[in-house]
Amino acid sequence: MKAAVLKAFGQPLSIETVPDPVAGPGEVVVDVAATRMLAYAGEVFDGTRDYALVLPVVPGPGGIGRVRALGPDATQLKVGEWVYLDPTVRARDSAQAPDILLQGLTAPSEGARRLHAHFHDGSFAERTRVPLENAKPLGDIAAADVGRWCALGTLLVPYGGWLAAGLQAGETVVVNGATGAFGSAGVAVALAMGAGCVVATGRNEAALRDVGTRFGPRVRAVRMRGDEAADRDRIVAAAPAPIDVVLDILPPAATPAQVRAALLAVRPNGRVVLMGGVGMAGGPGLELPYPWIMRNNITVRGQWMYPPDAAGRLAALVRSGLLPLDPFEISEFPLDRVNEAVAHAATNAGPFRMTILRP
Repeated sequence: MKAAVLKAFGQPLSIETVPDPVAGPGEVVVDVAATRMLAYAGEVFDGTRDYALVLPVVPGPGGIGRVRALGPDATQLKVGEWVYLDPTVRARDSAQAPDILLQGLTAPSEGARRLHAHFHDGSFAERTRVPLENAKPLGDIAAADVGRWCALGTLLVPYGGWLAAGLQAGETVVVNGATGAFGSAGVAVALAMGAGCVVATGRNEAALRDVGTRFGPRVRAVRMRGDEAADRDRIVAAAPAPIDVVLDILPPAATPAQVRAALLAVRPNGRVVLMGGVGMAGGPGLELPYPWIMRNNITVRGQWMYPPDAAGRLAALVRSGLLPLDPFEISEFPLDRVNEAVAHAATNAGPFRMTILRP
């Protein structure tokens, strides 16, 4: 089969013929129909982002495909079924604290690297092998829509944050960093889950305007200007009610002050979920006032990715019409133009825009 292979950081991906994967017990082989190209994929492939991958590797986190072959212990999946390929691979020998691999993207711990040694390659290939539980059934979908269904990979990240926060219908929430792909998706997911109002923050005025006009009066856009206290005042003023939840999903280039500006706007007994990349590129940590957290009963929680059942639940939101995929604009590239897709994703990122690879 054909696959895009990363042989060395800083080198272009090469298209090569590699052995077909074989499904063993607890595994499934899927024909990859579409997979998304992350906006920062080029930074992973050139080594700028210190993501742990053992080279050579076929990269690619998740996607949409059809089941080609099943291991002997499969009981419900069927050959030919459409599935979402969930890249979040969890070790099976620790239910309470499993090691986690993002297949085709990063293995951030020693245990994850052991998973990476077996589930080594990702979805930038005609076929890929994943754990049985990572092939999430989607039901019937039109072949022409498979690229747009790749939006599940973007939507799932903030969905995991809202699940961690215990978001309730009617609540007032903040998405801190709403102008990127994951942040804007967080706005859409919060509305689909019944949030009464979403305060969307960001520094890009045009992108903020775009997010605000897409969803109407339930979204209040607040441009962040760099003064922590003043930015917080604008967030509080924009909210029609006390802020119940803050979801921070800022990128690594943001500062701790940008996080605090929104975090400290939450009401007493409020919840904060941290999902962004602040601090990953170095610099100071997030300093929070101990007395304020304690006296106001604030819950501050970190959340990486999402629970194992999230993909099926999110797909149900899409099926119901509460979370339409139509807003996503997609640009598609065949496998042999993978390096063009990497460059395109970097320069054409933003709310509801995806670069799709079609192996």
